[in-house]
Amino acid sequence: MNIHEYQAKELLAKHGIAIPVGHAAMNVEEAVAAAKKLPGPLYVVKAQIHAGGRGKGKFTELGADAKGGVRLAHSIDDVAKDAGEMLGNTLVTIQTGDEGKQVNRLYVTDGVDIESEYYLSMVVDRASGQVAMIVSTEGGMDIEDVAHNTPDKIATITIDPAQGFMPHHGRAVAFALELSGDLNKQAQKLAKQLYTAFIDLDCEMVEINPLVETKDGNLLVLDTKMSFDGNALYRHPDVQALRDESEEDPAEVEASEYDLAYIKLDGTIGCMVNGAGLAMATMDIIKLNGAFPANFLDVGGGATTEKVTAAFKIILKDPAVEGILVNIFGGIMKCDVIANGIIQAAKDVNLSVPLVVRLEGTNVAAGKEILENSGLPIVSANDLGDAARKIVAEVKKAA
Repeated sequence: MNIHEYQAKELLAKHGIAIPVGHAAMNVEEAVAAAKKLPGPLYVVKAQIHAGGRGKGKFTELGADAKGGVRLAHSIDDVAKDAGEMLGNTLVTIQTGDEGKQVNRLYVTDGVDIESEYYLSMVVDRASGQVAMIVSTEGGMDIEDVAHNTPDKIATITIDPAQGFMPHHGRAVAFALELSGDLNKQAQKLAKQLYTAFIDLDCEMVEINPLVETKDGNLLVLDTKMSFDGNALYRHPDVQALRDESEEDPAEVEASEYDLAYIKLDGTIGCMVNGAGLAMATMDIIKLNGAFPANFLDVGGGATTEKVTAAFKIILKDPAVEGILVNIFGGIMKCDVIANGIIQAAKDVNLSVPLVVRLEGTNVAAGKEILENSGLPIVSANDLGDAARKIVAEVKKAA
């Protein structure tokens, strides 16, 4: 799960990490009120969307010469003008794709006199099973170019979660940032605070870009992004309450209500599978046979008729879907139960696209018999390769 910048900063502030003073705003009036609470005379008005590259982004409705999603305002009137231009309009950045994202929230913060900019982030390194702290002296909007052109300017410090954060990790971060004196000590303290927040909140990623040195010699988090392990959110109802469903695909939101894992893709064949590994294999073999998957949809290990029906409805809401491949391995589940669920779902949604079903596992013979006797135009497959070939052929035939 992702959250907005202002929400992430509030969480970091609870762990003692220094951030600029700022306030969220949902409309122009709130943006003006937020600015009036700040000392000024310089304000920063920031669009709040779940994507990076906002400063270089463009608002599609405002023309090519319009300013991006992070703006400096030199008066309250400028804050009102910028807020009016941003709210309700679509911001396109390098991370949103051409469709962009509509701006529904703003963050108005106090201006900061910047001496230097740095980069600091933490992610889970699944290859090593450790937490990786990524550090660079080259923070700012061009960090992607730094990673591509001068990777030697990026350092990675790994932390074994069994051991936890140690003083030498903090020293390594400060050394990588090339800081000395009091700034060195601040960097060590910040690194420990950030690690504590990362672990306490079950984060998947925390990115601070830029981390700035101010003119008066302090380190300050100027911008941050944060995402969380969805499987651990039950431990953090306060974090779960920060979810902004307007930033997510409506189909993915609906899927989550049924405990389905759904991700929209660009192809034409819907995939309903139980198990993430099986889903990946199914998508791969569809591509191997010359077509492209329309989604990643995992109904999990305890699929019910209700879940199967919900999955069918979600798949068919995508107008690009021209066929559906169901690939189920009945381990804990029984294939006859799944077969009955598929038939009920196909009737409920008035299925109008080709459907190929491959069942394997417990009670597979009974499951196949149920499908064959259903009276519905369901194509049965013997194995995954056979299923992929049949759904591609059926879609071509129906075209």
